Amino acid sequence: MTYQLSTTFTTELPAWLQNELAELSAATLATAEERMALVNYLAGRNWREGNGGPFAAIVVDHNTGEIVSLGVNVVLSSGKSSMHAEVTALSLAQATIGDWDLGSDPDRELELVVNWRPCVMCYGATMWSGVKHLVVAGSGPELEELSGFDEGPMVADWAEQFEARGITVTQDVGRDDALAVFREYGAADVLVYNARGTGSAN
Repeated sequence: MTYQLSTTFTTELPAWLQNELAELSAATLATAEERMALVNYLAGRNWREGNGGPFAAIVVDHNTGEIVSLGVNVVLSSGKSSMHAEVTALSLAQATIGDWDLGSDPDRELELVVNWRPCVMCYGATMWSGVKHLVVAGSGPELEELSGFDEGPMVADWAEQFEARGITVTQDVGRDDALAVFREYGAADVLVYNARGTGSAN
């Protein structure tokens, strides 16, 4: 088969999230718990809408709680395996501020909030994005056990590696709610897609 080589690609948030964007973006989320509550809500809604896996992320101003971007996993709806929630949220934040470096403003520290420890791909994307803070609902094997996803060979000292590069890590915020989303996803009749190009229905 001969392909005509592409020169560009675009990805956008799903319509259901775009419809809620004005209301959500006007919110100020003062606490880590409020921020994660929104992420867990988006993650649960996302897989039910068929866009991709049960994952969501937001970028916020660490000090004020202003939302800079919202992202969800859109692998299935976009047809692009790299469009995880973290990559989507970070890329949209970079588009919003007009800079690839989310740490370029010394007076504004940005924070990524995501409903589990990033996978190996998103680990690098987060580390190189310029965010100064990472908040996760949890880490460990529960995500893979409940959902069937392959998160890749993460280093044991993943959090320490972030800290060594000036990125603070806060864990176990909204953990039970995140696990509930993964549990519901794992019990549903949905496609679990993994990096090897194989998929299986739960």
